Amino acid sequence: MLELAGRLRELPRDDLAAALRSREFDATGVNDLFDLAESLLAPDSVDRAIARLDRPRLAVLVAAADPTSTVDGVRRTLAELGAPASMVDASATLIDRLAESLLVVRGDQHLHVPAGVASRLLPRLGVDLPTLAELAAPAPPVLVGDDPVDRSLLERHSSDAAYATVAATAELLAALGAQPARELAKGGLALPDSKRLAEASGTPLEALPGLFHRADEAGLVVRDGAYWLESDRGAAWSMESARGRWIVLAGCWRDRIPETLRELVARRSDTLTSGALRDDVRWLYPAGGAWLDDGLQRLLGEAEALGLAVSGEPVEAGRLVLAGELERAADLVAAHFPAQVDHVYLQHDLSIVAPGPLEPELDARLRGIADVEARDLASTYRVSAASVNRALAAGERADSILEFLSSISLTGIPQPLAYLVSEAAERFGAVRVTAAAESEAPAQASIRSDDAELVGTLAVDQALASLALRRAGPHRLLTRFTPDVVFWALSDAKYPVAAENADGEIVRLQRHRLAPAPVVAPRADPVAALLDRLEATQGGDGTEQAWLARQLEAAARSKESLTVTVRMPGGDTADYLLAPASVANGRLRARDHKADIERTLPLSAIAAVAPAPAATPEG
Repeated sequence: MLELAGRLRELPRDDLAAALRSREFDATGVNDLFDLAESLLAPDSVDRAIARLDRPRLAVLVAAADPTSTVDGVRRTLAELGAPASMVDASATLIDRLAESLLVVRGDQHLHVPAGVASRLLPRLGVDLPTLAELAAPAPPVLVGDDPVDRSLLERHSSDAAYATVAATAELLAALGAQPARELAKGGLALPDSKRLAEASGTPLEALPGLFHRADEAGLVVRDGAYWLESDRGAAWSMESARGRWIVLAGCWRDRIPETLRELVARRSDTLTSGALRDDVRWLYPAGGAWLDDGLQRLLGEAEALGLAVSGEPVEAGRLVLAGELERAADLVAAHFPAQVDHVYLQHDLSIVAPGPLEPELDARLRGIADVEARDLASTYRVSAASVNRALAAGERADSILEFLSSISLTGIPQPLAYLVSEAAERFGAVRVTAAAESEAPAQASIRSDDAELVGTLAVDQALASLALRRAGPHRLLTRFTPDVVFWALSDAKYPVAAENADGEIVRLQRHRLAPAPVVAPRADPVAALLDRLEATQGGDGTEQAWLARQLEAAARSKESLTVTVRMPGGDTADYLLAPASVANGRLRARDHKADIERTLPLSAIAAVAPAPAATPEG
């Protein structure tokens, strides 16, 4: 630990910050560089660092763990074990990378692997980790055979999977736009909402969490209190082409893959080892553990849904995405996407058939006028009095509806459809909803109609029983629910309802409410804050003597022996091999190995300390 603490002291601030960011450690209670060294050598921190070492770096670290190791010695050891020339030639570079991660302390030639690292690594060799000879061995030979797979079929299969995911996500957002989904207190969506969203998106119920999770990670949905809503980012995403939508999902998937795995797959050749990708990765990271399994699960498991892998193996688009070439990957995947259309067939039975996926803007407006009945490459919509009333409530007019439908129709406007729109427009507003007067509290909304018989029907309609309507005259009803809740309840019950303000003017309402995507606040840099704290504690007079005292205290705690250089009365210095026992009141009490006596020295007389020679036994 002493050498590591010394190395931490020597590093410039930027280099030290970079080294700390490469490690996971507990900064709680770190008040000086010795505390920091102890935290970096804690078992959990060391284990996590070892788990992220690839095979060449593990081999170099094991070879460097010899107490007498040097850079040239590590090179010779690897060469004698038959390591590939590439590993032997790169050994000095690999040592530098290990030193940057604070797993090795490097002098000019001498190498030191802290005891906290060696004790977590060496006992595992030959148990759950390969031996040094196995780590240094070349990759297994590759069995080369004919590849009978038609790559064009794989590309088409991956495109089909990618398009299905994009389309299902779009339907999920549309369903949330129509009606939010409730989050249970114990976590997860309420079962009725899960079933509704699964049906709307054409997704098996058991696959819905994965689809929803991807939308959440991409910021397309947002939780607002107890409910999930489509976000404004999701609304913008829905207006993109299928290709643009896929790029967003694929980019989000890539960003959550550990960088190490991204680089491995992006540069992977088919001759890395004799196994499939999972075997390749586990061979290259033999200490991987949980982080590797989790990364592989996301890399391969979720890649299938985005068309980036087929049967567990990445396809070319997957490699391009991991390499950051999203546009090139999108060109490959979208090459087999169905072409978007801008015209539909209007049928006499009030159905609308799109011969392919509609352009997003047209689809969004058509959904405001008609209900989606079937969603596939050829989708079906249906116009009803209720859907037209919904469009009128949102601001459409009879002429604007017919004009829009005429502009996209390949078959003109069928007479039944024109009649339905005109009739719905004439009946629109037969029922009016407005805010109740303050004197009518606790009522919050008022329903009125010139048709007293219609008001009577509303009062006894069991579909509206939850509103607890009460008569306030032959033409009015009151309820304790808010006007917007009452309006949509009446709309869902297929009444020709309109919302109005206090002046009797119709107010346009839209059910589709968006939640703003959360803005991630810049996170404070914990490493910078830690270094600021350490620099503050190291300032002031007596810094060198305080550093000397901490070295001796640490050696006493860990029962390490030191070479202590003492100033003699005549100005000369003398070296003693000591095992510190305690430091108190400005004095060191230690055991002298050579003289086999106990010495007490003033700290002011100590010029320097250094680790004991490697071959010297510790007392």
